[in-house]
Amino acid sequence: AVIIANIWLGIPFNMVMLYGGLQDIPEDLYEAAAIDGAGAWQRFRHITWPLLKPVTMVTLLLGLVYTLKAFDIIWVLTKGGPANSSHTIATWSYLMSFEGNLELGLGTAAGELLVITALIFGFLYIKAQNKERY
Repeated sequence: AVIIANIWLGIPFNMVMLYGGLQDIPEDLYEAAAIDGAGAWQRFRHITWPLLKPVTMVTLLLGLVYTLKAFDIIWVLTKGGPANSSHTIATWSYLMSFEGNLELGLGTAAGELLVITALIFGFLYIKAQNKERY
């Protein structure tokens, strides 16, 4: 249920990002490809996908970071689930910090793991973009 709710919340954002990227592709490229005899698959493979790739990468990065930090959906639906089966680092951090034990140091350390993980994926994205640029 949590996965379905997370997908349900993420799809509109992803579609708006990808739609914006599609609108940025000039129609002239498609017309020139059609005149040259390119089919729909060739136009997608050689025009749409390469020009949409940066937007797709940003969308994937933002979706990954959003999923890593997902707290509200999990907490509202399951509060960690039956027998702690749906705890993530975000919910566990909250549980350690503010519920029961009040171990603020442990909760903060778990939160910092989320930040470090998001930073690592961000740096990997920047490195991939720089590599593609050159």
